[in-house]
Amino acid sequence: MEFHHVSVLLEECLEGLAIRPDGTYMDGTAGGAGHSREIARRLTTGRLFSFDQDPTAVAVAKERLAGLPAQVVHSNFRRADTVLRDLGVEGLDGALLDLGVSSHQLDERSRGFSYLGDAPLDMRMSQEGPTAADFLASVSREELARVLREYGEEPYAWQIAGKVVAYRQEQPLVSTAQLAQVVSGAVPPAVRRKDKNPARRTFQALRIAVNGELDALSDGMDAIFSLLKPGGRFCIITFHSLEDRLVKQRFREWATACTCPPEFPVCVCGGKAKAKLITKKPIEAGKKENEENRRARSAKLRIVEKI
Repeated sequence: MEFHHVSVLLEECLEGLAIRPDGTYMDGTAGGAGHSREIARRLTTGRLFSFDQDPTAVAVAKERLAGLPAQVVHSNFRRADTVLRDLGVEGLDGALLDLGVSSHQLDERSRGFSYLGDAPLDMRMSQEGPTAADFLASVSREELARVLREYGEEPYAWQIAGKVVAYRQEQPLVSTAQLAQVVSGAVPPAVRRKDKNPARRTFQALRIAVNGELDALSDGMDAIFSLLKPGGRFCIITFHSLEDRLVKQRFREWATACTCPPEFPVCVCGGKAKAKLITKKPIEAGKKENEENRRARSAKLRIVEKI
């Protein structure tokens, strides 16, 4: 099955996981199985559990991991603790999340993730539940503006939301080309001239909203961390500031011992850090990788180790 995806920061992830041949590992975002395959190849008596909610990715991962010590799981990583315990897994030596949309999902126009070309306005990673078109058909201007501001950091959120509501009163908004055109008509001409893809932030925001990505990330981090053994590493690759901020804050919370107010002269909470930061600052792709894979340019890898 054709499923093109170039794994971002591959060597950095493999090094960050500090893989033991007899360890138990999880890849929460199998995608094209690039990271999964390299992790599994380094195992002997160990085992890898490779998760994905996209049925196409699951089929590809099964094909590409055949013969390796790996098991593919059709599930969102936010349920990792329940799913893995049901499979008899009591602890993990390492876990990886690559939060980028796969090249296949972006390039497969029928999935509706891309503002280039024309396709049904879908955007569902799991291929289940309400689509982006369903969301846009009923959302209020106020709520849509909030989504565009918070998830897309879109400065013209209110104007775009207004155009969407006005457009759908005339006809259904059901294709990616329609949405891109609506967004283009909502931003000032100077912005259109400067930014050849003014719909980029809107598409990002809708994808995050349709898939509940930030809630899934928050739940998933806690679920996976609860399974890590002492010394277990957790690597997360993010692709936009909202994800990176969430990961940075959660990692910092786990690595903080005292939670007393700063004005307290001595610690009274008796808190203990649950983890230590392996990366104080995120690891980013080098010049060579950025030249070979433009989708690596916004990638940031953070690593934490459970104590």
